[in-house]
Amino acid sequence: MRNIYPNIYKNSAKNLNKAKIFLKKNKIIAVPTETVYGLAGNAYSYVAIKKIYSLKKRPKKNPLIIHYYDLKMLQNDCEFNNDFLKLYKKFSPGPITFVLKLKKNSKISKNVTNKKKTLAVRFPKHPVSRKLLKLLKYPLAAPSANISTKISPVSSKDVEDEFGKKIKFVLDGGRSKIGLESTIVGLINGTQILRLGGIEIKKINKVLKTNLKYKPKNKILNVPGQFKTHYSPGIPIRMNANKPRPGEAFILIKKRKSSDKNFYYLSKKNNLKEAAKNLYKTLRMIKNKKFKKIAIEKIPNIGFGEAINDRISRASKV
Repeated sequence: MRNIYPNIYKNSAKNLNKAKIFLKKNKIIAVPTETVYGLAGNAYSYVAIKKIYSLKKRPKKNPLIIHYYDLKMLQNDCEFNNDFLKLYKKFSPGPITFVLKLKKNSKISKNVTNKKKTLAVRFPKHPVSRKLLKLLKYPLAAPSANISTKISPVSSKDVEDEFGKKIKFVLDGGRSKIGLESTIVGLINGTQILRLGGIEIKKINKVLKTNLKYKPKNKILNVPGQFKTHYSPGIPIRMNANKPRPGEAFILIKKRKSSDKNFYYLSKKNNLKEAAKNLYKTLRMIKNKKFKKIAIEKIPNIGFGEAINDRISRASKV
C-alpha cells in the first residue's frame, strides 16, 4: 500500500542513507526517539541550527539538546565528571539528558548553546536514531519536532500534522515508547534535576546515593522545557477536576463506573508510566476534535506523576 504521506519514510538501510544525504546538505529532517520525535540537523553547522530555530519558531535564548552515538563522539565536545559517568553507565542510551561543561575547542555551533559554556547532551535509545547516528561523523541537534511551546509529537503523523510539507523527510520509527521528554540532569557546580521526564528522580538518587529533588526555575533558560507556557494544545486546561463541566473534554487516569464520549483515559488502571506515555497523544487527539476546554482529574504527584503534572501545569497557561 502506498504511503499517503510522501514525506514520511519507513525505516530501512536505503532510507537511512537518504537521511544522511539530507543532513549532509544542512537540511532538517524529523527522527524518532524513545521519548518524542525530534527535528534533527548537524550540530556543528550554523546553517542547520539556524533552520531548526526558524522552523520551530523557537527563541534563540532557548538552547538545544544534542544527540550523540557514544562517549567517543562526545569527548570531542564536553568534559566528563564522576556523576556523569555513573549515570551514563546506568541509563544511557536512554531518556536522560546531561548538562556538561563545553570544551573550548568544541565544534558545536555557538547558537546551539546561546553562547553559554555548557551543553545539553543525550544518547537516544531508539534503534532507528542509533543507526542514523552511527552513520554520521557529527552529533545531531534534535529538539522536539513541534512549534515552540506546543504539544510534542510522538509519531511521524504528529510531525506531519505540525509541519505539513515544511519537513521534506520524516523518518518513521513507530510511536515513541516513553512519550515524554528526557529527564535533564545538570552536572555543573554540583548535580541538579533541571527537568522531569523519562527517568524517575528516585532512580537517579539510587545510583548517586543522593536525595536530589526537582525545583522549577521558570526564569532560568539554561536548558529546554523551562518556559512558563509549554507543551500546550492551545486550549484552557483545568487541573484537579472531579468532573467535567459542559463542553469540556475530561482526561482521567483510572476507570470510572460511568463514562461518556468526552472521557479520555491516559490509563484505566492508575498506571502513571502508561499515563505519561499517552499524555501528548491524548492532548493532540482532543485538540483535533475541536474541544474548546479540557478538564483533568488529579494526578498523584509521585514518580511519573510529577512529570505529568509539570507538563500539564505548563500546558494550562494558554
